[in-house]
Amino acid sequence: MSTPRALRPNIAALLAAGTTYSFEFFPPRDDESEAQLARTLGALEPLRPSFVSITYGAGGSTRDRTHGLVVDVLRQTTMTPMAHLTCVGHRRDELADILERYRRDGVENILALRGDAPAGADLPAGDLRHALELVELARELGPFSVGVAAHPEGHPEASDRARDRRHLAAKLARADFAVTQFFFRCEDYVALVDDLAALGVDKPVIPGIMPVTNVAQIERFAALSGAEVPAGLRARLHAAAGDPAEVRRIGVAAATELCADLLAAGAPGLHFYTLNRSTATREIWAALGLPAAAAA
Repeated sequence: MSTPRALRPNIAALLAAGTTYSFEFFPPRDDESEAQLARTLGALEPLRPSFVSITYGAGGSTRDRTHGLVVDVLRQTTMTPMAHLTCVGHRRDELADILERYRRDGVENILALRGDAPAGADLPAGDLRHALELVELARELGPFSVGVAAHPEGHPEASDRARDRRHLAAKLARADFAVTQFFFRCEDYVALVDDLAALGVDKPVIPGIMPVTNVAQIERFAALSGAEVPAGLRARLHAAAGDPAEVRRIGVAAATELCADLLAAGAPGLHFYTLNRSTATREIWAALGLPAAAAA
């Protein structure tokens, strides 16, 4: 039986109450991936995550599927959803309409992103050019809890890391929290938080975790995001590339160690990029000794 919507705290309140544990999913594109996601949701819901986030396709390509999945999670599960929303390719009135629909449906949590156009797509730049403008729009339209993205190693398009940190600080001056892109070294996260503190920002920054289960896939993701796979981890993964079970073991062990270090360093939570699979996340959860009632 679903928890009544009115009884679900927003993410800002959850972070104020203590450590959060959250999962990220993407909308399914066909019947097979829909069945896979259903299995994953069924496997992870018993862990009682603090919240779950649903991604938004480049240029709004999954607009309706994202909205539908967010509302289904809210109404048909016990989990609290956060909807990703991007500026690129959208007019201001379109974004306002999407936010109004979420508000009417009882969705209180938004991750405001600039977004990137799909490769080769001929999309208009959009009326809003920066995530900060989307944060402001969400603030105007409803009592949303609003998060933004952060890059521990700097945004790949930023001219330098100091400028990227100032941009993030400006977003966090209006947003409630940030969720980071995945990364592999605890010191990169600590440096990000320290840099924000030096800029007078103390909003929660939740580290994003992506356990490596496929060598080629993580190399591709890292190249796109600007995240650096440490040389030692890369060497171990490539040495085991012919043994998928060993790759998973190495990846899960590395992610577990990173999570433990982050919690010891004072991270306000952990956000797992599940890729719509449950096994690696459940293995890390068990290895960390987290209870199945983390959100209770």
